[in-house]
Amino acid sequence: MQYHLNGVDFSKPFYSLPITTRPTDGDPEQGQVGEEVYDVVIVGTGPTGLILSAQLSRFPQLRVKVLETKPAKLEIGQADGVQCRSLEIFEAFGFSQEVLREGYWVNEVCFWSPSEGDAKGAPAGISRVKRVRDTEEDLSRIHELFLDQMSKSEMGLRPDYSNSLESLTLPDAADPNALIQVRVSCVRRGGAEAEAKGNVFRARYVVGCDGAKSSVRKLLGYSLQGESANQGWGVMDVLVDTDFPDIRLKCAIHSKDQGSLLIIPREGGYLVRIYIELEKLTVGERVTSKDITIDKLISTAQRIFQPYRLEVKEVAWWSFYEIGQRLCDDFTYPKWETGMTPRVFIAGDACHTHSPKAGQGMNVSMNDGFNLGWKLASVLLGRSSESILRTYQQERRLVALELIDFDRDFAKMFSARPKISKDDPEGIDPSEFQNFFVKAGRFTAGTATVYQPSLITAPKEDCKQELAPGFPIGMRFHSAKVLRLSDAKPVHLGHTITADGRWRLFIFAGNPKDSGQWSKLVKLGQDLKESNQSPLVKYTPKDQDVDSVIDCRVVFSRCERQDIEIDRLPDLFWPRKGKYQLRDYEKVYTDSRSYNFGHGEIYRRRGIPESQGCLILVRPDQYVSAVYEFGDSILDKVSKFFDGFMKAPL
Repeated sequence: MQYHLNGVDFSKPFYSLPITTRPTDGDPEQGQVGEEVYDVVIVGTGPTGLILSAQLSRFPQLRVKVLETKPAKLEIGQADGVQCRSLEIFEAFGFSQEVLREGYWVNEVCFWSPSEGDAKGAPAGISRVKRVRDTEEDLSRIHELFLDQMSKSEMGLRPDYSNSLESLTLPDAADPNALIQVRVSCVRRGGAEAEAKGNVFRARYVVGCDGAKSSVRKLLGYSLQGESANQGWGVMDVLVDTDFPDIRLKCAIHSKDQGSLLIIPREGGYLVRIYIELEKLTVGERVTSKDITIDKLISTAQRIFQPYRLEVKEVAWWSFYEIGQRLCDDFTYPKWETGMTPRVFIAGDACHTHSPKAGQGMNVSMNDGFNLGWKLASVLLGRSSESILRTYQQERRLVALELIDFDRDFAKMFSARPKISKDDPEGIDPSEFQNFFVKAGRFTAGTATVYQPSLITAPKEDCKQELAPGFPIGMRFHSAKVLRLSDAKPVHLGHTITADGRWRLFIFAGNPKDSGQWSKLVKLGQDLKESNQSPLVKYTPKDQDVDSVIDCRVVFSRCERQDIEIDRLPDLFWPRKGKYQLRDYEKVYTDSRSYNFGHGEIYRRRGIPESQGCLILVRPDQYVSAVYEFGDSILDKVSKFFDGFMKAPL
């Protein structure tokens, strides 16, 4: 992580001092009728709203307001199982190590099925039938960490608690400059109503991250479509005394006739989360009518665990819910098919709901927020046309649809009782569920998402995917360790893609000893910095650093550091930046395996030919937009791509 670029302030470690300041000292603009005016109003402070807020808080030029009905921040985590892709996002925000240090690591999954006992005296009940890795190789607190990011940003963004959305007055959809009127009411607490500051204001954009009962969605007249699976489940975080041997492993347990449950160990070494199958619901019946208590959840779990003992010593949190897969037809207003620029968005549970057993809810929802955040910032900062906002629904609704289909199959298989015989039509063979779980590993890890061609993801016919098959276009940038040229530090290349709204152009330049490859790199570096055709020249404001919009980095193939002198490289790859025009020495890497630090071979692992190299264009949310040939026409192709949606600074 780089900081101290514009000066030193030891009271704020890991945060760079700004060159610019917030407009009007951070106060909102005043509309013609005296109402406050914001660029973005975010409704809801669940994980989706917080990741969106944290992203926008990194741009102090913006005016952002965050509304939350609850009286204060969340104290106890409810949906906080973190998948691989989410950790990559946390790294972009700079707090992945805190999550890794404090959290429980799920490394293995055990499957337990009914057992009739055996001649050696083992009792009937359940027995372990299989162990698998939870994820492939190379793949509560979170609420607090995002709030910390927001408050420590130059914007100093903090949610406005106890504020409930009352109404939205939507402007003429054809008028791109008209503002949305937002009316809020202060939530009553303790029989008194706190004083509300400015309960009516206007905004350019509104984002509903306010959950399955979303007020924003309802005010738009939208609804979630789908069916309930007529199945109730309970969940509890508990401290237990048990002789069950796999209590500290993720376990899927199917009993013969008492139902199923899922174990997710939690952080701290003792706490465990248990999802418990309850009885089937009749058509139209709601789980709230079942008079479910924590004692009922515990007794049900104890029956499923037989012949093992389960004694609950303390309950930290519990709840119950119905399984249902529901999806909103539209994630934006105006609707996507109108072709108009979206003004209102819904994200996370506001537009898709499903069961929590595969650990997808928070993870998929945060990706909604991360996808939308940089796009809104880019438009509001004048970097991109509003047309990129349409890609939000284009990309994320397809992901949600895939999730709904997956969850429907997963929930059905998890809830089904084990087969009594091979001819049992209603039961499920435990091995079938186990195989389904293993095959779905990449999907549940969040690394299987593929964005289709759009304004910001180039079609394959315009690219050279064969030059980097390990960086599939439309998928997240699959990181690997490289050696930084300036200080011999091994770093993950993907960790350079921080949540700062910048595009990345990774130039895999091959072997620097190859005179032809070296000449191409020198020419490209000069053209990108100086040519009027260069997207850096066309789209970087004159008063900002050369890498403030598009960040160019070089990765050489197998060579030793001493074979390259950084001062031989074009200025673009070690540019002068910031208040004091200091050199940035952290943009050049090698594929060297020096010092045996476990890095190297990114060319081989991702299928990049050393003799040719290539260019990988990566979006601000870490997804690969294009793979280009490292040749004479590269500037034309890169420029054509950015010309499709970028705006020249005024």
